[in-house]
Order: sequence, then C-alpha cells, then structure tokens
Amino acid sequence: MPGVSPMSQPPTGQGNSRPKEKDVTEYLQRHPDAADEKHIKWSRSLRTTLARRKHVDQNSQGLVEAVYRPFCRQQAYFDRYLNHERSQLPTMFPTPHHANVGFYTLGVGATADFALLISDKLPDVQMLGAGQNGQFFPRWTYVHAVDDGGLDFTDGQDVDEWGYRRVDNITDDILALYRDTVGDQVSKDDIFFYVYGVLHDPDYRIRYAADLKKMLPHIPTPDTAERFNNVAVIGRDLAEIHVNYEVAQPYPLDVQLKAGTDPNSRETWRVDKMRWRSKTDKSAILYNGRVTIDGIPDQAHDYLLGSRTALEWLIDRYRIKTDKASGIVNDPNTWCDEHDDPTYIVELIKKVTTVSVETVKLVDRL
Repeated sequence: MPGVSPMSQPPTGQGNSRPKEKDVTEYLQRHPDAADEKHIKWSRSLRTTLARRKHVDQNSQGLVEAVYRPFCRQQAYFDRYLNHERSQLPTMFPTPHHANVGFYTLGVGATADFALLISDKLPDVQMLGAGQNGQFFPRWTYVHAVDDGGLDFTDGQDVDEWGYRRVDNITDDILALYRDTVGDQVSKDDIFFYVYGVLHDPDYRIRYAADLKKMLPHIPTPDTAERFNNVAVIGRDLAEIHVNYEVAQPYPLDVQLKAGTDPNSRETWRVDKMRWRSKTDKSAILYNGRVTIDGIPDQAHDYLLGSRTALEWLIDRYRIKTDKASGIVNDPNTWCDEHDDPTYIVELIKKVTTVSVETVKLVDRL
C-alpha cells in the first residue's frame, strides 16, 4: 500500500497554513472518485492522517489473526493509521509476538441478553453481533519500555526482546483479598477463571440482569473456599473448550450425501448459504444441495451467545456474501482451500456442537 490516498493533488489549507481534517473532507466532497469505498474507507482518523501529510506504508506486522464473530477466525490488518479508533487494543495485542487471552462481554446498553466469550485472538468491537458493542477484559496488558521520545519506562522490570514488559491485570490487592477470604493457595489465574465462571452462572445473570444492562459486571467475593474452587475449576474448563474449539472432539453428527455424490470431490463440500431443515426443525443443517448434517442434539441449542446460538453464528457467518460498499466477496470456501481441507466447515460444525453441549453441562454444574 504506497499511501493513504489515490489523490494526485492532496488538499491544501488556506494560504500557507497546513490543511486540516475539514479541508480533506471538503476535498473528498468535491472529488467523489477519491472517496470511492471500493478503494478506501475515509474515517475521521484517516482524514486527519492525510491532513498531517503522513505517508502510510504497509506494516509487515499488521496482518494478524482476529475473531470477528464467535468461532469465526479471520485475517485482520491491525495498524495505527488504517484502523479507526483502536482504543486500548494495542496494549493488549501490541505485536503478533505477544500472546494474550481475555473475555469479551456485551457492553452497557446492548439490546441482547448478557453474554461473553473468551478468546486468545484480537476481538472485533462487535464480536457478539452488529450493533452490539462490547468490552474486552484481557489477562495482561503490555507497556512499551521506551516511548517515541526516548523516555525509558522499564522501571527495573523485565523487558522482552521486542521492548515490552507485561503487566498483570489482576492486582496484588485483589490477590490479597481473595487469599484472605479463601486461602493462600489462590493464584491470579484462579481468580481470572473464577470470574469467567461466575459470569456464566445462570443465577448470577438472573439476579443482576438489570445491572448488567446499565453497567459493567461486578463480581461478588466468594464466601467459601469450596465455592471459589468449584467455580474456578468450571471457569477454567469453559475457557479451555472455548479457546481451543478447533481441536474439540467432533460430535458424532450424521453427514448425509445425496445419492451419486462423490465425497472426494472438493465441490461436494462447497458452501453457499446454510440453513436449518425448517424453522421448527433444527436437528439438521442443510449444508448445500448435496450435503445434510443431521442429528444435532437439542442441548446444543441451549448455548446462547448474544442473540444467537453458537451453531447459528456458524450458519450466519460461513456463507458467501458480498459487501455492497467495497465489492469485496467474503467466501469461506477460500479458507478451506488455503488449508487444503475441503471439509473444514463440516468438521467445525461438529466441533462447535461438542463445545455447545459441553458448555451447557458445565454451566449446569454452577
């Protein structure tokens, strides 16, 4: 990407003054060809970048894995200039070399019921649905040891080879509080998974349903070590299956092929738009005109993530769709091609079915 604009004559300010965002906006209004969304989306921050005459080159470390919607990994370009309002995400995933994990919750004012999902990938701001902004609570944040002005923030602490030090987001004060309450065996990871478990507790969600619509979740300190340990173990198990869903044991669904269909043909497994067998029968997914996936258990439909079940998120996202503004075609079959696995989506449906059923079982234990 040689620059931020196809403009041969960038906008100028009045007289000898430097251009402002307003000047860029007016230029784009006068030259709609430069504002064609098939080429670029001119956000406010990008217009400001052009006004400052900042030349933007492709960042070699900008391409990262992200989670766009539940159980939907995508490649994202993560860059300070070409992403609008990245907020605190650069402190959570500063480079592709810095691992992290956190849980995303629906934000204040969301219309869907409270929900959350843990991820070790860069999260979309509306991970649980369009129009439903959320917040990401990471296990760690990263502080760059030396800023652009040369100031050193190492503070005598360990700095990695990329110049960052990791900050634990569970404070020593919180650790002391929990240890005073439930015992010295408690670790910060235990507290992290305890919180993830509590936020799945149906009793907690019902009791604080009104509060969860108006404010960020507040976590009650456990009364007993037994309660804490039970919830922490379940929270850890939930996190394990949610983060590592792609290696879950596939659920034994019945994959039925239309007579005469070649299972070894790549075309057999091409998907266009999946759907349920009917509005009232969700025991099977009509994958395409050749393949039906049958035997989906009722329990799988009890795992809700916002306004949809986990399987409904797969049906919604794993389909061919063209973005009207840019003309970009989102084709999940290309992911199968890139990984040389034509049955990837079918196997993913089986694995997410397992995740759904196991999640319901774990939540019942809370």
